[in-house]
Amino acid sequence: MVVLSNSNKLSFKLIEGVLRGYMIFQNEFLNKLKDFGLNTYEAKLWTALLSRGVATAGELSDIANVPRSRSYDVLESLERKGFVVLKLGKPIKYVAISPEEVVDRVKKNIQEEALSQAKVIENIKGSDLISELSLLHSNGIKQIDPFEITSAIRGRKNLQAHLNFIIKNAKKEVLLLTTDLSVIQDLKALKSSLFKVNSKGVSIKLLAPISKNNLKLAKDTAPFIEIKQAPSEVSTRFCIVDKEHISFMVPDDSEVHPSYDFGIWVNSPSFIKNFYSFFDYHWKKSK
Repeated sequence: MVVLSNSNKLSFKLIEGVLRGYMIFQNEFLNKLKDFGLNTYEAKLWTALLSRGVATAGELSDIANVPRSRSYDVLESLERKGFVVLKLGKPIKYVAISPEEVVDRVKKNIQEEALSQAKVIENIKGSDLISELSLLHSNGIKQIDPFEITSAIRGRKNLQAHLNFIIKNAKKEVLLLTTDLSVIQDLKALKSSLFKVNSKGVSIKLLAPISKNNLKLAKDTAPFIEIKQAPSEVSTRFCIVDKEHISFMVPDDSEVHPSYDFGIWVNSPSFIKNFYSFFDYHWKKSK
């Protein structure tokens, strides 16, 4: 049995503290705490306080290697965010809130902030500011050559978001040509926008290979979309809106990961004519 002297016990505690500090202040660990909405100093001081339970600003500054001149401001920020509470007395000490409670607080704060931001955006939506910005945009667009409004959109989610955008602004007609795989993904993502514009009188036509995989989805959308069976040899994907906008997807969606899918958006009626004729030809000969 080994008996440690007081000096050895002190040395052992110091070594233990250094090792514990090394563990909690590794960059990989601290980076994970950014999900809590903390910056580096906040993450260091909070984890230091968690390891102590209760401590002064000076003690935490030493443990976390955060400048003392900054530690008080950072701890005040953590207090506002609900990560720590102040323990009155001399000297002032800080008490750590349990991580489980912090998660609930952070979640609640995010929800409240999101609701607040949503209300602000909703108020802006119907304001004079939007009218003025829209006027600037429309006047600017008129001065641009249509071929200059050509954009590349990367990622299937971004493509679907873009398609939703141009479909929402449709006034007369939406034409969709998709593959077996895409029809399932696109109809689910675009269904709401397609339904809304159709209720305003917009004609919607879909050419797609109907199979067992997508038959139910096709039936669900059939009441407000005209659907015809696409020829088996056609594997291209595009969407035409009012003969003014076309978005066509370049790679074969069955051979590319959704993150690497990409498309081209062109705003040029003269360019669209060939695609429109292609769609019209296959629409007339399809069942």
